Amino acid sequence: LNPKCFYEELPKDTMVAGHYKAEQVDSNKAAINNPDLKIQVTVDEVFDNDHRVVNTKGGATGKFTFSAADSGEHKICFLPSIPGGGGWLSGGQVSGAIRLTLDLAIGETSQIESTDKSKISEIVQKVKDLNGRLHDIRREQVFQREREAEFRDQSESTNARVVRWSLLQLVVLGITCAWQLSHLRAFFIKQKLT
Repeated sequence: LNPKCFYEELPKDTMVAGHYKAEQVDSNKAAINNPDLKIQVTVDEVFDNDHRVVNTKGGATGKFTFSAADSGEHKICFLPSIPGGGGWLSGGQVSGAIRLTLDLAIGETSQIESTDKSKISEIVQKVKDLNGRLHDIRREQVFQREREAEFRDQSESTNARVVRWSLLQLVVLGITCAWQLSHLRAFFIKQKLT
């Protein structure tokens, strides 16, 4: 099955949004609902050695968008794939042909975006939700850092007390040892003299 291609001359930084609907048709040109019908959409920059800009595969209905990075001719191709064959509708010859309806919106980004305001508002709401979640995560991180700093300060304070107590015990033990040695020395001296 050969792809159907369309050529568009596009200026630099132009956004293109395409909506397509493909239907399988029988020999009487009546539409057949085929859930297995898939369409591969490719967009190539002809002026740049057929550099591929878009390569996506979707269902029988779908959309694609791209921005022209440079001015020049772009080739937009659609390749259907269905189990059991079929082909493009060409004079009603082959049973199981494909009829493609294509709606291209070519223009500045703002013009195309204004047509999809509901979708943009959904995306804006999702971004707001994500920002809210991010704010909650940051608040939780700050709380955890504060708890960690509190715990670290408490641990350092406890360690310092343990070290002070150990030093105090060593001093007391040293003084006790010195006192006992002097007491024993005095005791032995008395024992020798008497």
